[in-house]
Amino acid sequence: MTNLVGLCGSLRHASLNRKLLNEAIRLYRPDEYEEVDISLPLFDEDMETTGIPVKVKEVAEVIEKADAIIIASPEYNKGISGVLKNALDWLSRTPGSIWKDKPVALVSAAAGRSGDETAQFMTRAWLTPFGPRLVTAPNVCVANAKDQFDANGSLVSER
Repeated sequence: MTNLVGLCGSLRHASLNRKLLNEAIRLYRPDEYEEVDISLPLFDEDMETTGIPVKVKEVAEVIEKADAIIIASPEYNKGISGVLKNALDWLSRTPGSIWKDKPVALVSAAAGRSGDETAQFMTRAWLTPFGPRLVTAPNVCVANAKDQFDANGSLVSER
């Protein structure tokens, strides 16, 4: 039984990265799947004086219980999205090693030619200190993504 958890670094419901995340789940067909909402409060170390926010703890618990994680990482201004970086910062403050030895795959989709490869590279760099088993191949970067999905959100290109 596979319990897969997804994180989308874009908050927009119809984002290209959410479409790619959903398509990856459809094709992989895990036994259980949950996409966690990473619209967390902005990281502020002063907030820790009263404890980690409840929503952050809930996300950490879901990740800790997962068999594997898939992250859709959009690229904003040649870097990782602020919402994803914020979530990683908060999750790094939770007790335990929720990412340790956990398989983590990254996917990305972009309207442009790069397929968000810079954001994927940066996401790998930010995840590395947590000790996950990063899936390094294949490198899934969907370029010209606006033309790669049909009206139902399914990929139309075999490539």
